[in-house]
Amino acid sequence: MAQEDMRPAGAELQSIGEPSQAESFADIAAAAAGAAGQRPRHLDTVLQIPVSVKIVLGSATMPVANVLKLGRGAVVPLDRKVGEPVDVVVNGRIIARGEVVVLDEDNSRFGVSLTEVIGAAGPRTS
Repeated sequence: MAQEDMRPAGAELQSIGEPSQAESFADIAAAAAGAAGQRPRHLDTVLQIPVSVKIVLGSATMPVANVLKLGRGAVVPLDRKVGEPVDVVVNGRIIARGEVVVLDEDNSRFGVSLTEVIGAAGPRTS
């Protein structure tokens, strides 16, 4: 892959939140690294490290006895309502919130449109 083709994972994220906020996760990383337009020497290596990204629709608490009764077709009620934002969690830390969107015309794929980026000191999930 040519160097010109490589972009930070956050490069596609544009205009998130209000104008006073960073434009993308790449901007946040550059600001944190103190690299205002120039990358530190080994940042490209760090940008290639895979991270676990999860979208949390909600959660539920139930006794083990109820979990053992779950089967095909069972419905587990979550603590969030339709229309509430979902959490974007990277390596156990909430980094953003967004809303679920349909990506394909045949409704076969979903995505998340980010509506809020959480600061670097965002909450950790358990």
